[in-house]
Amino acid sequence: MTDQMLTDTIDPQKMCDGKVCVVTGAGRGIGKAIAKLLASHGAMVVVNDIGVELDGTGGDTSLAQSVVDDINGSGGEAVSNTDSVATYKGAENIIETALDNFGQIDVVINNAGILRDVIFHKMTEEDWDSVVNVMLKGTFNVSRVAATHFRNQSSGSFIHMTSTSGLLGNFGQSNYGACKLGIVGFSKCIALDMARYNVRSNCIAPSAWSRMTGSVPTNTPEQKKRAEQRKQVTPEKNAPMAVFLASDMSRDITGQVFATRHNEIHLFSQPRPLRTMQTAEGWTPAAIAERVIPALRHNFLPLDRTADIFPWDPV
Repeated sequence: MTDQMLTDTIDPQKMCDGKVCVVTGAGRGIGKAIAKLLASHGAMVVVNDIGVELDGTGGDTSLAQSVVDDINGSGGEAVSNTDSVATYKGAENIIETALDNFGQIDVVINNAGILRDVIFHKMTEEDWDSVVNVMLKGTFNVSRVAATHFRNQSSGSFIHMTSTSGLLGNFGQSNYGACKLGIVGFSKCIALDMARYNVRSNCIAPSAWSRMTGSVPTNTPEQKKRAEQRKQVTPEKNAPMAVFLASDMSRDITGQVFATRHNEIHLFSQPRPLRTMQTAEGWTPAAIAERVIPALRHNFLPLDRTADIFPWDPV
């Protein structure tokens, strides 16, 4: 089937009609917006959320059910799940919820996350482990359980939420940033491993004013101004890209990293060599200092952060 023929067979108002989608961390914010838009496009949705606070403590299992009630009340189909992505058993239960209620699994959107922001020299092992367990290990857990079903049915789409905090770096987020950049490498490897089974894997770096960004500093006038501007960037602006990547319209797109920022969509570059130097004799430390570094230095990248790369207000 040609691209045009496929386009002609998909209703643009129901791009995910009949698909079963799992969205983790879907009780609030970006995950909630994605779950609701998927349902409006005909998907059957598993809304997963354990309802913890931003730092991963506490829990409110009513959040997932509230989103389900909204979806079902609007004529969609959804069920809730309150298992934690941080355990493999929890991931098995999440995917089993899809199979038990809808008979299949077509799309996994790894969105669950927590924050333990702290400058690195004050970060505790618990600060590190708690974030890694939810965001990186959790992404593995749910993806790995779903992968068996994707392989057996020769189809499936993984959509992982990354962040410019990992792609570009940020203060006080070495745990979060490491997970988010790790997810990019994880996604690329999945894309390579599972391409033979018609399974694709992509990343989105979303941007929105939500719990996850509401903790940004507002100590200076510039920080306050930027925070007010970011409040205009709603979670719903990120959902269309996720729905597109979940649909068969994206069947030939895999291994890519997108960013959504209000009305902007960005395609991110991926690491490639910028400059190369070689010598038949091999390099000594002194030769590197004398010849290599001076030649490469003008290609070094500065310690940029998101605000440096995106200095303009979201369009």
